[in-house]
This record gives sequence, structure tokens and C-alpha cells, in this order.
Amino acid sequence: MRLSTKKIFFSFLMGSVFTFSSSVCADEYFNRIASFPVNLNLPSDMSQKTETSAEIISASEDGNMVVYSDSPLGAIGMIDITNPGSPAPLGTIKLGGEPTSVSIKKGFAFVGVNTSKDFVSPSGNLAVIDLKTKSISHSCDLGGQPDSVAVSKDGSLVAVAIENERDEDLNDGIIPQAPAGFVSILQVRDGKLNCDTMIKADVSGLADVAGSDPEPEFVDFNDNNEIVLTMQENNHIVVISEDGKVQSHFSAGSVDLKNVDVDEERALTFDATLSGVVREPDAVQWLDNDRFVIANEGDYKGGSRGFTIFSKSGEVLYESGLDFEYRVAMAGHYPEKRSGNKGAEPEGLEVGKFGNTNYIFVLSERGSVIGVYKDTGDEPEFVQLLPTGLAPEGAIAIPERNLFVASNEKDLIEDGGVRSHVTIYQYGAAAPKYPMLTSKLDDNGRPIGWGALSGLVGDAETPGVFYAVNDSFYRSQPQIFKIDATQQPAQIISALPITRDGMPAQKLDMEGVTLDGEGGFFIASEGRNDRLTPHAIYHVNAKGEIEDEIAFPEELLAVQKRFGSEGIAKHGDDLWIAIQREWQDDAKGFVKLVNYNLKSKEWGAVSYPLDGKERGWVGLSEISIFGDHAYILERDNQIGAAAVTKKLYKVALSELKPAKIGGELPIVKKELHKDLLPVMQSYGGYVLDKVEGLGIDKNGEMFIVTDNDGVDDSNGETQFIKLDAMAAM
Repeated sequence: MRLSTKKIFFSFLMGSVFTFSSSVCADEYFNRIASFPVNLNLPSDMSQKTETSAEIISASEDGNMVVYSDSPLGAIGMIDITNPGSPAPLGTIKLGGEPTSVSIKKGFAFVGVNTSKDFVSPSGNLAVIDLKTKSISHSCDLGGQPDSVAVSKDGSLVAVAIENERDEDLNDGIIPQAPAGFVSILQVRDGKLNCDTMIKADVSGLADVAGSDPEPEFVDFNDNNEIVLTMQENNHIVVISEDGKVQSHFSAGSVDLKNVDVDEERALTFDATLSGVVREPDAVQWLDNDRFVIANEGDYKGGSRGFTIFSKSGEVLYESGLDFEYRVAMAGHYPEKRSGNKGAEPEGLEVGKFGNTNYIFVLSERGSVIGVYKDTGDEPEFVQLLPTGLAPEGAIAIPERNLFVASNEKDLIEDGGVRSHVTIYQYGAAAPKYPMLTSKLDDNGRPIGWGALSGLVGDAETPGVFYAVNDSFYRSQPQIFKIDATQQPAQIISALPITRDGMPAQKLDMEGVTLDGEGGFFIASEGRNDRLTPHAIYHVNAKGEIEDEIAFPEELLAVQKRFGSEGIAKHGDDLWIAIQREWQDDAKGFVKLVNYNLKSKEWGAVSYPLDGKERGWVGLSEISIFGDHAYILERDNQIGAAAVTKKLYKVALSELKPAKIGGELPIVKKELHKDLLPVMQSYGGYVLDKVEGLGIDKNGEMFIVTDNDGVDDSNGETQFIKLDAMAAM
């Protein structure tokens, strides 16, 4: 590994130096400008509830159209990006099988189509689609199940990785499993495939791992028409000439990792060691005619969580180690539920030259974020992270139009969640808008892991300082995060563990936080009977120790439901707790603002009128007090185009006159302070559902924060948005 003096050394990996790249001071960056839900491409006679997926993506040579493979639909989809900020649907083309990959050249889309009926009799074809007529021009039988498809730079050749994938239910998925895979190479003239020219490049007998059963995964051409091939399950890499001859081959090797999170214990620890982790690469892309980069996703034995640059003769020129995974974690995108498997799971890659700079784009499938690195010819330099949809699978650089496009395969239509999207980014002089919140490394050189932020409060003394809590997703690691919002992006500078009797506090679902005026905090915990989590308020001192538990009164618990405390604010001796949704004694469309007086120990409440709903539910997420008003976040549980209510209301403190719980409660008057939908839409992605936190600092600076659900069936995005300053209003 070559080591640059521009790096910051912070750890040692099993005897070798590990480096963490410092941020590059670049003049131009990528910013998301649009996000297109691919269900908009469904035919008019098909239900919008039909599953769709944008997987591998390619672009027309004029850069005005992108085409993606849609496996569940058995089609390719097309999107007009002539105006990249307003992508438009162009429909789909059915293929009579499962598309696995697509690559465009000279007005034709070359699509691998899997028609296999089972694992022992794999079959497929290479379909050629005329993009002008939007019809299948012709196809060639490939004699096996295709995966990746690549077209040479001059358009004269097409290479297809014939994977003939293994049956994961047979013998625990262990290979070898016949039949073996190979690489198909076909000649092209004027968009016409010459099926008779097909070469079946034999890559069997090369790998140390199940050499008799090569499973080709990904192919890419360099300018010399050389093909680089990854065989993921075999942990092997092959370089093939255009006539199908093996020029070089070598193991992808292994990596030792220190300070890595390997346990799925609902905590972000980064304190374990992994030795000899095989890389098992997925995507591969040439950087020039002599070097290529691989994404080390892993399969059934490995996954080293990063990316590696090789020479075509097999020399390791750069190993990222945990650089990428740490950056994912510091941006709140680390998928804790994948710690025992492959962590951030880099799967896809793209390489593109914008201006004079060659960029490497690394796609984290499970973290749903894209890392951008500058190819220096030596060690890559980190540039930025890009937000994207759920589970990025493919990407295409369009330098001629200063565009980069990613396809995101996950479609949560059955769960009422986010749809599969294609995300569009523009390259230019604007500073990066994302991430909006990051963390720093701790004293041991490990990321301060965070996510699922659910409550926010501003510091009473220092402008620009805020405190946030995580919810029960990290139930083994409840914490209060200190945020410095004077930086861009804002930065989590410390994490305070919440403890009870010296151990991490259990049975907490922290949804709100406020200051106690003495250096400590009051925490609102949302109860849940099926998890034996009580509805309660906890008093936490400056060391994070729970000093007191304030249980909800019997008259309130008698009408409890799961969706309880979602925010807490302190005004004088009064604590005000926002209850998210109607409890048993509430009229439909009304929720409680519960009051607890710290001196008298008395409980009371007022009734708050919710907005109407079009679908799902509407409830409260947060309450903060500043000046003579309480500010209340009200939201629906809808995401993307279905979102309607993401609003900030204010209620005069004179309205907050609590009455006895169990009796008739006074209904407060609310006034719209700000509709948050336009603000959230302005960042180019789909509208996130969980606007969870609202904090106001000493000077009236107001921030909202979204909950990313710990990156569990979420794209991991956290929006930490500065709103209007109260003092200026």
C-alpha cells in the first residue's frame, strides 16, 4: 500500500498502518437536484402498488436519457433527464425475462436477460433495444444466466458475465455447484450483435476457491478493449483480452480490520478486530488502462467493507480499510443491523472524469449513501458523501452534462414505505449540501456512532450548541449528543451515555429532551407495553446518570396507548410533554399536551387540535418553548409524494392552562409558524417522514432534525435544517 503524507494516521491494523483521509478542499462538488420514483414509469393500466426496482443504470450518449433495469417488472425503464431537475417518465419495455444489467452505446441498449427456470439449467439472452423506436431490435442466446453487461468504449464489443449463480439453499450455498460460469464476448456493428462471433472465455481452474465453478460477477472494458472480471464467490480477479484469452489472474486477497463493529447489539461500538477478511469484490471499474478499483461487498465468506485499487498484474496499489465505513458512520448512515455481516457493504462503483479530475464513486448498499473520492494516481482523496435513495445498486457518470445519476433498488411498497428511486446530482461550484450533520472521531480514533435522532434542544448559554437523543433503535446505547451547529456541516462533538447504576440504562425509548437548568436534562421516554417500556420522564444529571424517574400518573396510564411522549420542554417549574397520538379518552383529531409541575408534583393537560389527514395518521413530534410561545412539530407518517403534513405550529403560553387529567380539557389555539414541506423538498430528495426534533438556542436560532430509523428500511438520511431565527422575526 502506498501512503501519502497528506493523511492523518490514527490507527494500526494488525501491524500495518491504517490511514483516514482528510477532507479535500475542492472547488467543485456534487449536489442532489432531483429524485425520481420509478413507479411513475408504470403503465397506466397497471396498479401503482406494483413492485418496481431501479437496479443497474446507463445513459444515452447525449446524456438526455437514462435507462435502468427493473428486475421485478421484467423490463427496462426510461427517464427523460433533458431537464435534470425535473426528470420525466418515458415508460418501460418488457423483456420476457429478468433484466440483470444494461449498457448503452450509439443509441442502443444492451440488456442481459435471465430466463433461467432453475439453478441447474441456467439460460439467458442479450437483448438489443433501439432507443429511438423503443423496441427490441434483436437478441443473442448466451447459453447461461447473465449478470453484468459492458460495452467497449469504441462500441465494437459487448462482454457479459455469465454467472450461473449458485443455489444458496443447497449445501448452505457452498460452491462448487455446477454448471460453471464464463464470460461471453460478442462483436457489434452499427448496433447489430453478431451472435456467430460469440466467444465463451473460459475462466475455470483459476481461483483457489472453487476453481471448477467460477461465478463471474462484474465486467468492465478499458480503452485497449481489455476486460477486467470479478468472481465474487471465488474471491478472484481476471483480466481477459478481447479474444477471450486470460492475460492475468489473481486472488482478490484479504484484509485485517481493527476497531470495527461486528455485533448487532443495537449499539455502535467499533471496538472489535477481524483478521483475514476476504474481499469478495462485486463491482469493478477501470481507472485507466493499467489500474482498476473493486468494491469489496463480500458474499458468503467475507466482505472487507471498503474498496481496493489493483494494477492489472495484481499489485495492491491502495486499500481503503475502514476509511469508507468510518465516513458512513460519521454521517449517521452506518447500518447497525448489518454489523455481523458486511457493515456498510460497498457494492456498486462508478468512475468518471469531470473537468481534469477523475472521481471514484463508491455505493454503500446498506448504508444508502455514496462516497466520492478523487483519483490522484496514488491514494484516493475523499471529497464528499452523497445522499441517495434506498439501497443504491447502480450509477452512471455523465461528465458531458456535469451530471451523476444513481439507481436505488429497494421498493418498500408492501410496507407503505419509500419507493425505488433514481437520484440525479449536478456537478458545480456550489458547496455540498449534504451531509447536514456529522460526528467526529473519539479519542481512540473511532467514529462517534449515531442515528435515529428523536429529540432536540438548544443550549441555554452557548449559541449554536444543541443536544439530541437517540430512540430505542439503539436500546443498548442510549445517549445524549452534543452538537456544534456553528460548523458546516454541523458536528456531533461528544456523546454522553445514559446510565443507571453504572450500566447503560435499559427500557428507554427517548423521544424528547430538555435542559434542567442545572447542567442536566429531563428525558421523555415513550412507553410500549409489549416491550415493558414505561411511559415516564427521567431526570439525568450532567454525567448522564439517571437520578429520578417520574412515572406517569394512574389516571393517565389508565387510557394509555403505545404512541406516547414525543417531546418535552421546560418553562419555569413546568414540564410540558407532547403526546404523539390520540389516547383512549381523546376525541378523534385531538391529542394531549401533558403538564407536570416539578414543585407541586401535580399533573394536568390541555387538548391540542391536529390537522386533518388524507391517509395514515397525523400526530405530534416535538415541543419547544421560546419567548412567549410553545413551538410544536406536527407531522403525518407519510413519505415522499404522499407526505402532506410536516408543519411547525406555535401556541401562546397564555393558552397553556392545564386542567385535571380525566376531566374536560381546554382546547388550545394553534397558529401556523412554518410549513416544512417546501423546506424539505428543496434538498432534491423525497420528503422524509419523521421530522422528530426541534431545538431553539439562546439567540433564537431554530433547527429541525429527522429520524433515520437507524438506517433500517431507511435511506439513512438525516436532515438537520436551520430555520428562521426567532430573534429576527
